[in-house]
Order: sequence, then structure tokens, then C-alpha cells
Amino acid sequence: MSLPGFYIDDLHIPVPIIQGGMGVGISLSGLAAAVAAQGGVGIISAAMVGFKEPDVRTKHTEANLRALRREIRRARELTTGVIGVNILASLTDFEAMASCAMDEGVDLIISGGGLPRTLPGLVKPGQKTKLIPVVSSGRAAELLARMWITRYDRVPDAFVVEGPLAGGHLGFKRSALDAPESRLEVLVKDVVEVAKKLKETHGREVPVIAAGGIYTHQDILDMLAIGASGVQLGTRFVATHECDADLRFKQAYVDSTQADIQIIDSPLGLPGRAIVSPFLKNVSEGHTSPISCYCKCMASCGVEQAPYCISLALISAQRGNFRAGFAFCGANAWRVDKIVSVAELMHELTTGETAPPADEQPSS
Repeated sequence: MSLPGFYIDDLHIPVPIIQGGMGVGISLSGLAAAVAAQGGVGIISAAMVGFKEPDVRTKHTEANLRALRREIRRARELTTGVIGVNILASLTDFEAMASCAMDEGVDLIISGGGLPRTLPGLVKPGQKTKLIPVVSSGRAAELLARMWITRYDRVPDAFVVEGPLAGGHLGFKRSALDAPESRLEVLVKDVVEVAKKLKETHGREVPVIAAGGIYTHQDILDMLAIGASGVQLGTRFVATHECDADLRFKQAYVDSTQADIQIIDSPLGLPGRAIVSPFLKNVSEGHTSPISCYCKCMASCGVEQAPYCISLALISAQRGNFRAGFAFCGANAWRVDKIVSVAELMHELTTGETAPPADEQPSS
């Protein structure tokens, strides 16, 4: 059974799969363009996108803006498909990055990591970028929608609702991660009800996109059956040839076991899901890395109390160095057993059938 496309306002999404934004160099133009070329939505992460720029420490915002423009333009050169940017609301340069993405004409912005309260106020006349907040409950969706409508007369163009099985920083307290009311299907149904009310009061379809723990074709069908219009997933796209991370980062997913995937306490004061590494083992044993602030990338970071710099740790991991960093991942990362092409993965996700490797597929 193939998957139906959907619309976000007037933007057609041919395949209802959004590749999750994975920060610090995991999802850049290479991965995003490959997913978009297959009919899904390719997402460039803005989080420390300029980490390779030589002046990122001294001119943090300028370096990130330069790199973000370059990645968006590269993606546009590689595909005519749908390209978006994921921008954490907690970034210190959030508004500058969002304005840059809209100036570059990206199709959509997905924003979580806090409520993106000011996002609609950054839209300039004539800009058509769709604005999609990430929420973790129906209550949060209702609150954010009310805020946008009151301040900016703007209804969210869609919602991404992310459950506790997602990778990276989680929008739940540790005590709520395993609660029945935190299950993704419960959260999706709650946000779908909010979307229905918005349609009744404002005459706008507001698609709901399910995220966190989506792994198989059947998982996608299950979410569509309860009212989601699409899904977002990141973990499976890490183990692709086109993913922008070092091969050793991808191999960490392939080599991981279920026991290797643990909830950690991030320096940002949030729980996060990651693959255990030598670096994280050292941290758990009380070995900290005294730092001065690398570049004040996150507004919520209290460097004085932080056991290590999360930006430096994630940069190290992106480059395959797990003695100095670690890989965030979703709860199902241990199920990944090989690295495939984006085309193979999208075929499997959309049809439920395993595609032959690219070099074994018949030429057209």
C-alpha cells in the first residue's frame, strides 16, 4: 500500500514523510536534497550549521547565517522538491536564522525546542514559507495557536507532534517518558482535535504530523489511520549514504544494541536520548570538561554549571570522534542494521517492501 500525499496550505507534499532536522551537521543539504528528490520533505537543521566556519567562535551568528544560506542554495541546486529548515526556538540566533531561511525562500520552517512565539512576526510581505511549530501535547498546540492568532493573526500551517520516543532533546520530564498519556498515538489524537477546532473557527486545514519512534511502513499507516496527515522521522535517515555525518557516526547506529540507547541529562537541563559512548561514560563517572562558553549558541545554556559543552560534543560526534562526543538517536536506533541509500529507504517506507540495492536495481 503506497502512501497518500497531502497539502500544507497550498504546498503539496507528494509523499507524507518529513525527514527530521538533526543538528550540528547531521542533516544538511546532502540529506535534505536526497529526501526531497524522492517526494518527501528534506530538512536542513540550523543548529550550529556554521560549525565548520573558521570564525564561528568569534562571529557566531554571521558564520551560521553564511552556512545556512549556502546549504539552502545547495539543496535548491540539487532538487526541485520540498526543502525546509528546522530552527530551535532556544537558539540565541533564532530570529536571525528564521529571517534568513524565509529570505532564501524555503518552503517551510519547523521550530521546536521551546515555543517559537515570535516566528510569525518575522514574515515579510510576499513571503510564503509555511510555519510549523513542534508541540508535545494538545494543550501546547492550543496555547501556541492562540498566541499566534492573538499577536499576529496567523494560524499555524501545520503541527509536528513529537512523542517521547524521539531522539535528541525531549519535551517531557523524565517521569513522563513512559506514562500512558505520553504515547504518540494519544498525543496525535489530542492535537488532531485542536486542528479540527482551528478549522471550525478559522476555516483552515491544519495538518498534524506525527513524530518520535516512527520506524516502519506500518507505523506510518497507523499514524495516518488516527488522523495524522504525515510523519516525521530522523533516526532511519542517519543510516543513509546521503546523510551528512561522518561514516563512523552512521556506523554507531548500526552497531548499537538496545542497551546502548539511554536517556541522559543534557547540559541544557533537558532529558535526551543518545547512544552510550566513551565520552558519556566519562561524564557519568563524574569526569567533566571545564569550559568557557564556546559560542553561546543556546539561550538556555548555563555554562557555569554545565559538565561539558554540548556543541563541542556534538561537533566531535559528527566527525566520528566518540571519545569527545556522542550521538543523539531515537528509541529504535538499535533496529538499524545497515546503511542504505535514501531511495532504498523511501521505497521501503512508502511501500513496506525492501528495495534491492541501487546497484542491483534495473536501469530505466
